[in-house]
Amino acid sequence: MKRVILSAILATPLAVFCQETYTIEGKVGDLNAPAKVYLSTRGGLDSADIVNGVFKFSGEVERPTAATLVLAHKGEDIRQQREADALNLYLVEGTTTVASADSLSKATLAGTELNKDQGELNVALREVKKLEADLMSFYYGTSDEQRQSPDFEKQVEEKVEAMQSAQLKVQEDFVKTHPSSLVSLYTVSRIDPKRDFEKSKALFEILSNDLRDSEIGKEYRERQDKVAATQVGKIAPEFTQADTTGKPVSLSSFKGKYVLVDFWASWCVPCRQENPNVVAAFNKYKDKNFTVLGVSLDRPNAREAWLGAIKADGLAWTQVSDLKFWENEVAVQYGVRSIPANYLIDPEGKIVAVDLRGEDLVSKLEELL
Repeated sequence: MKRVILSAILATPLAVFCQETYTIEGKVGDLNAPAKVYLSTRGGLDSADIVNGVFKFSGEVERPTAATLVLAHKGEDIRQQREADALNLYLVEGTTTVASADSLSKATLAGTELNKDQGELNVALREVKKLEADLMSFYYGTSDEQRQSPDFEKQVEEKVEAMQSAQLKVQEDFVKTHPSSLVSLYTVSRIDPKRDFEKSKALFEILSNDLRDSEIGKEYRERQDKVAATQVGKIAPEFTQADTTGKPVSLSSFKGKYVLVDFWASWCVPCRQENPNVVAAFNKYKDKNFTVLGVSLDRPNAREAWLGAIKADGLAWTQVSDLKFWENEVAVQYGVRSIPANYLIDPEGKIVAVDLRGEDLVSKLEELL
């Protein structure tokens, strides 16, 4: 479920910008209090009252910044909303206008070129939003007991896959018709090369030369290069990191065995849910030339949480971490931007599988061993 995300925020600048003053002027029907509009960015959350449907935000940013407007029709806490009435846009120099008769999800964007393009993409993504709403209704329409069944998990995975495929098709069509738009660059930069390497490469090459040579373009190309080096069939990049006792551990020290390099963290719920599957595979094949090397993306000053999770989940294999969160040096080296993630490496050091989950891990090991 963590993969069901309404928007992603850019983490690197397009160029060095001076301060830009943005204004958002909105009109949503004739709504009044207790309705409120929230402006969500990576930097935090702001809010504005609605009077006769009118609201306004203004401020300064150093560069165009991705943001999301969320409407709380009854003034409710938007963090508790299952199906948010939301609109993606950019905080950019100038005045952006938002207009709708009843909801933000149906609003139009105008006033700034970047948001005109984003408005066009928003319209194209509405069918994807319907798939997302159907997924949420399906998920929350079942009991806790039903959610524990393998059949339910399979259905959720199929719905998520269908939604993500539909989203990627819309994004692909938009980039092809808007190769010089900043929105296309931002859209491509959100596609994880690790999930769909060939597609990410193809879409990136569609972009104009100026966009590919921008700071975000260069950073994304670097991500692609890292993923290219960790594709199936490649020799796994060497690394060394300290284990739980502070002793340096190198990947090469496992040469001669099949080793699963498993990226996880104590704070990552999907990782903790997947751990029992890894434990089962380890226990079944640990005496058959197989082991696991855990790489934790735990936060600085979270050593105790890391060690506690290892003990609680029964992870009886070597664990390493530099406690640098998403800046974990091995994760950066391997281009890991989401967890859980793993790489199965053969005795010669070659990557033979990527991101094995559940029974897939056992099935692959059964095939190899």
